[in-house]
Amino acid sequence: MKSAVIVFPASNCDRDAAVALEQMTGTKPYMVWHADSQVPDDADLIVLPGGFSYGDYLRCGAMARLSRVMQDVIAKAQKGRFVLGICNGFQVLTEAGLLPGALMRNADLKFVCRPVGMTVEETQNVFTRKYDHGQRVVFPVAHGEGNYVADEETLDRLEGDGRVVFRYAQGENPNGSARNIAGILNEKRNVLGLMPHPERVCDPLLGGTDGRALFESLIEALT
Repeated sequence: MKSAVIVFPASNCDRDAAVALEQMTGTKPYMVWHADSQVPDDADLIVLPGGFSYGDYLRCGAMARLSRVMQDVIAKAQKGRFVLGICNGFQVLTEAGLLPGALMRNADLKFVCRPVGMTVEETQNVFTRKYDHGQRVVFPVAHGEGNYVADEETLDRLEGDGRVVFRYAQGENPNGSARNIAGILNEKRNVLGLMPHPERVCDPLLGGTDGRALFESLIEALT
């Protein structure tokens, strides 16, 4: 499986994503600068990493969405290429219209950085097929704008279509997200956005391995 990580100005988790991908796949990912015109055509997976792209000016992800490379990311996603947006990457995906809803300021208006418990709500997709339905996992979060919001019709549609992939465990919602939503799929189920960081729990030396199954799922599906 070949992958590409998009690097925006002020990204700070692009290297984390690259290290996890190389560790899991045995192949270094392409590191694609935001001003490049396209993502390599042989990249099976495109990762939009966490961080503070463009310093989070305007709205988180709003300026990154206008980066030159995003035109190609959007085009490839619409054609079925797999895209994973983590934290700030999730914010960029909503700004780009590849995922519904928006990420707002945390309910308590404070930056939160800690491990959180979640349940895996959906496993019939390439991102979570190696997890068990209902499995409890722990991923770290690190964000100030992770409060997922959408209108009730959109939330009902996400639930009804089985597109809520991760949900914060009872009592562990760190940001006030509607219905404890931590990660969602698009309609074609080839784009996943989530606020917690799976790439930071792929190595036991870093304190956990609950994120490995996400990358193992992708490797199994795309190899």
